[in-house]
Amino acid sequence: MSARASWREPAELSRLLQVYLIMGSNNCLRDPEQVLTDAIAGGITMFQYREKGTGALTGDERFKLASRLREICRISSVPFIVNDDIDLALALDADGVHVGQEDELATEVRRRIGEDRILGVSAYDLAEAETAVRCGADYLGVGPLYSTQTKEDAKSGSGLAVLSEMRENGVVVPIVGIGGIHAGNAGDVVRAGADGVSVITAITHAANERSAAEELRSAVTAAVAIAAGKQCEA
Repeated sequence: MSARASWREPAELSRLLQVYLIMGSNNCLRDPEQVLTDAIAGGITMFQYREKGTGALTGDERFKLASRLREICRISSVPFIVNDDIDLALALDADGVHVGQEDELATEVRRRIGEDRILGVSAYDLAEAETAVRCGADYLGVGPLYSTQTKEDAKSGSGLAVLSEMRENGVVVPIVGIGGIHAGNAGDVVRAGADGVSVITAITHAANERSAAEELRSAVTAAVAIAAGKQCEA
């Protein structure tokens, strides 16, 4: 098994999903390369390049930025995931792809990216989660859990109960919570059943991106430790 393929192992993927930064150039208040560098220094564990929405880069500019961000992740051994664009992911030798419910079918994505790359799929409710798992998702991005304005077409926040519902109904793949998450509620997301949290503006709009990442990492790590302790008691 290659080192990258080992990232697909559930226990390792659960760890890698703890603090998952999603970002495109239009989400940043500063240079995206510096934002990512500082976020990695602060402890993010996975990165997703998502260049969508108003003001997003296209064409060569998009590819060049993605290439530079990919190299920053490679140097730091942080998995680099591409949102929705399989061709871009393959051209960059990305570590994985994340697709939504309206994007290409997960089964087709898996066929195209092979067996050594991570496949993430968005899910809003239990039915979508079960379908995503059947189609080969390595992890689920569940949400939005809270209301968010970052994603222009986002649904209303589902609340944390959806995480508990998924776990109680046999969804065992790693889950990362999405939507409206920050250091103040990250622990709640993990305690409800997620393995970690994914954020955009909680880091990219912070006055200090490194400190913001550190605060998120601290909140998630504490919640994970408490959850592990309860499992040992059980």
